[in-house]
Amino acid sequence: MPEADEGGPEMMSFRELARRLVADGVVPRMSNQRISQLAREDPDFPKVVRIGRSHAVDYRAARPYFAGRKSRQGQRTDLKPPAAEA
Repeated sequence: MPEADEGGPEMMSFRELARRLVADGVVPRMSNQRISQLAREDPDFPKVVRIGRSHAVDYRAARPYFAGRKSRQGQRTDLKPPAAEA
């Protein structure tokens, strides 16, 4: 499904977003649970819209977010000392 250059947002559920990010080669693997966690915890995550009981996000905003995001798979953040404040 080609991405349109014009028009409105391309809204999709977290499940569909995870599938599309992998299919488009943006990330090697992704789950809708991880997307949900990022939406809750990362203030830079694109705007989430609630549709009924589901959450949706615009693919045009999510793709650059995930493409520019540094993966920290398996990194134990609880063992790192807090970052020093300047």
